[in-house]
Amino acid sequence: MAETTEKKPGRRNTKIGRVTSTKMSKTIVVQVIMKKAHPLYRRVVAKAKKFYAHDENNTAHVGDTVEIEESRPLSKLKRWQLKNIIQKAKLVGEEASSDSKTA
Repeated sequence: MAETTEKKPGRRNTKIGRVTSTKMSKTIVVQVIMKKAHPLYRRVVAKAKKFYAHDENNTAHVGDTVEIEESRPLSKLKRWQLKNIIQKAKLVGEEASSDSKTA
């Protein structure tokens, strides 16, 4: 008889990725890069996948590193929710202005 593996209640899958688009209202597109060894050659291969995630307050911006969490289907493509922002993107304008002050 086949045994089924039961998931523990309250344990949702999470992924860490970089925000690539915020053009939709309350939705962000997160690109997650997954690295895995090739089954035959044992060479590490990177594979990128995009996930649509719900961002209720539009807090994430392009370039931010975020953590997303599985949720119930919210629309045709959205199956993830923004859990937290790990690292904000650096603004190019601030770096250029700070470099000119030091020179």
